[in-house]
Amino acid sequence: MPHANINLFRDYKRLAKLFYEGTVFVAVDTETTGLSKNNNFLMEIGAVKFTVDGSLSLYDELIKPREPIPLPLVHLTGITPQMVENCPPEEKVLPSFLNYIGNAVLIAHNAPFDIGFLNTTLERMSFSHLKNKVIDTLPLSRWAYPQFGQQKKEHPYSLQSLAQALNIEVKAAHRAHDDARVCMELFKKIIEDTKSRQIDYSILKTGSLFDQELF
Repeated sequence: MPHANINLFRDYKRLAKLFYEGTVFVAVDTETTGLSKNNNFLMEIGAVKFTVDGSLSLYDELIKPREPIPLPLVHLTGITPQMVENCPPEEKVLPSFLNYIGNAVLIAHNAPFDIGFLNTTLERMSFSHLKNKVIDTLPLSRWAYPQFGQQKKEHPYSLQSLAQALNIEVKAAHRAHDDARVCMELFKKIIEDTKSRQIDYSILKTGSLFDQELF
C-alpha cells in the first residue's frame, strides 16, 4: 500500500475550517538524487511554516548526499556537487527538520514521494516515521480544479503547471525552498477557490460537528 505510512487528510470540505481555526501548517518539498526512496538520497529540504495569519518562518537546508548528484539533476535543480560538498549529512539535518515541523500539519505536492523519502531516511537513522497529518495538494488540486484534467496540456497537475494556471509566482522551480512556498500558495488558493464547497465555518461553530476531530 503506497500510503500505508502516511497519515493523509482527505476530508477536503473541512479544509477551510481547519485553516481558519489557526492550525499551523508546514509546506514541505525535497530535492533528491533520483526517484527511488530506497536507492537514492536527499540533497535538499525546503519548508515554510504558516497559519491563516501568514508565513511564520522558512526552512532550507542543503544536504551532502550519500551518492554523486547525476548531471541531469544538476541541470534540473541547479544544485551542483560544489554546493553540497561542505553541507551537513542527512544525520545532522533530519533532527533539526523534525524540531522545525513539530506537530504541524504537513502539506506536499505528491506527498507520497516527499514524505516517503523523509520516512525512508528516518528509518535508515533508526527514527520513527513521521506521524504528522499530511495534506497532498496533488489529489486536492484534482478535486478543486477538475477542468484542468480536460486540457491537452501534458502534466496539468504538476506544481509548475498549476502555478502557471493559477498565476502563482515561481522564483526558483525545482529548488525545495521555492517549491515549498509555491505549494503553500497553491493550498491557500484552493481554499479560496472552493469556498462554496467547504462546510460553513460559522454554522460549525454552533453545531455538534465543531467538537468532533477533523482527522
